[in-house]
Amino acid sequence: MEITKGVRRLTEATNRMDGAYYVWARRRGINENRLAILYALDGGTAVNQKQISDEWLIPKTTVNTVIRELEREGIVALTARGREKLVALTESGRAYTEALLAPMKAAEVRALQQTLERYSPEFLDAYDCFSGLLCRELQRDSEEDV
Repeated sequence: MEITKGVRRLTEATNRMDGAYYVWARRRGINENRLAILYALDGGTAVNQKQISDEWLIPKTTVNTVIRELEREGIVALTARGREKLVALTESGRAYTEALLAPMKAAEVRALQQTLERYSPEFLDAYDCFSGLLCRELQRDSEEDV
C-alpha cells in the first residue's frame, strides 16, 4: 500500500467519524461542542475547563460558553479548588447525560465489537500510536513554521 493512500484512508475515516458524531448530535438538538463536553464530564470526575479544552481540542472560550449554559440549566455545577473552578455533572445532569449518551455509547460498543471480531485488539494500540505520532509531527511542523 502506498503510504500517502493509507494516510488519506485514515483521514477520510476520521472525518466520517467526526461527521457521524456531528449528525448524531444535531438530530438530538445539540451541537458537537456540547456533546463533547458532556462526554468529557461523563467520566464522573470533576475537571477544570482548561483540561476539557486541551483534551478535546475545543477553544477555551467555547468551553466556557457551553459550561455556562449547562450551569444555567442545572446540568453542571462549578466548585472552587484554589484558584481554579472544577466542573462536574449534577445529579440531574448525570441522569440527562446518561440518557442522552446511552444510544451513542451502545453504537460505539457495537462498532468496536464488530471491528475487534475482524481485527486484533492491537488495532486500538495502532490507532492510538498513529494518533499520538501524528499529533507530535504536526506540532513539530507548526513550531518550525514560527
